[in-house]
Amino acid sequence: MTEVWLTIAALAVATAMIKASGPVVLGGRALPPMALEVISLLAAALLAALVVTQTFAQDGEVTIDARIAGVAAAAGALALRRSLVVTMVSAALATALVRALS
Repeated sequence: MTEVWLTIAALAVATAMIKASGPVVLGGRALPPMALEVISLLAAALLAALVVTQTFAQDGEVTIDARIAGVAAAAGALALRRSLVVTMVSAALATALVRALS
């Protein structure tokens, strides 16, 4: 058990050092405009990638199931500019309905 905790502690320290290296190296310098544009797009790209992999992937294979109906319902609600609560409820209801019918 001690080896496990030592490994966790070492990984925590390494992670903190990696995260701190950016601000330490760049200091007070401004990033180039191109880098700022890329950074501003990263959050949306990562979120889209997570949604796609959680919706279509299961055990390393492409899976078509009820989750797709939920994502489609959420996309429709967002396209109609509905609130987050309405979007989440519509996605949950669509997924539950498809699961109940299959």
